[in-house]
Amino acid sequence: MMPSAEQLYEVIDGTWPAASTQTHGPWLIREGGGGGQRVSAATARQPVSAEDLPAAEAAMLALHQPRLFQIRAGDDALDALLAARGYEVVDPVNLWVAPVADIINEVPFPLTAFALWEPLAIQIDIWAKGDIGPGRIAVMERAPQPKTSLLGRQNDTPAGTAFVGVHDGIAMLHALEILPHQRKQGMARKFMRLAASWAQENGAEYLSVVCTQANTAANALYSSLGMTLVGQYHYRKHKDDLK
Repeated sequence: MMPSAEQLYEVIDGTWPAASTQTHGPWLIREGGGGGQRVSAATARQPVSAEDLPAAEAAMLALHQPRLFQIRAGDDALDALLAARGYEVVDPVNLWVAPVADIINEVPFPLTAFALWEPLAIQIDIWAKGDIGPGRIAVMERAPQPKTSLLGRQNDTPAGTAFVGVHDGIAMLHALEILPHQRKQGMARKFMRLAASWAQENGAEYLSVVCTQANTAANALYSSLGMTLVGQYHYRKHKDDLK
């Protein structure tokens, strides 16, 4: 059976972990450490009411983080509550997943993509050019094993990089970044196949990825690989914290 959206929420937390977490009543509060929205957003562990909201807001402000909530399947009441309080929708995301065997249908040509841990300096540079900076690199470093980075070469030069981790038999690819002049030449597809091959070797049955709905090219790639769209989530950020 294909993993559900609820399972992929756990894979996100397991392969792209927050710097720390704490509970405040019904809330899980994440400390992101500059690692982006996935590791900074609060989530509801059970149904909440308007009376519960100030505790979550205070906890995030105490961490010097924006008031940011991740809205998952079943959070309709929370979504409406936040909308009424001036929180705006940010970055709706798609959740994609497929059996690794379905993606390993063409092995990348030798010397075009490699799996290695730890990342090389050139990979750090490529991520930096895509605004994937030290905070997100720190997320990769604290992620548990098994994990790897991917390095791709194209036209005899480094072309891109990505990160992959495994949680509970499901691999997830994060931080896929291809240099602008190397795009539209098949490198992202090779990365997905390499990620699936590495995932299979490390005990995973499925490969997953999260992608903003606005990234039409990436969503088209995942669909063309036969991946299944199993759910979505989005964020709500307080209007006063929007940049």
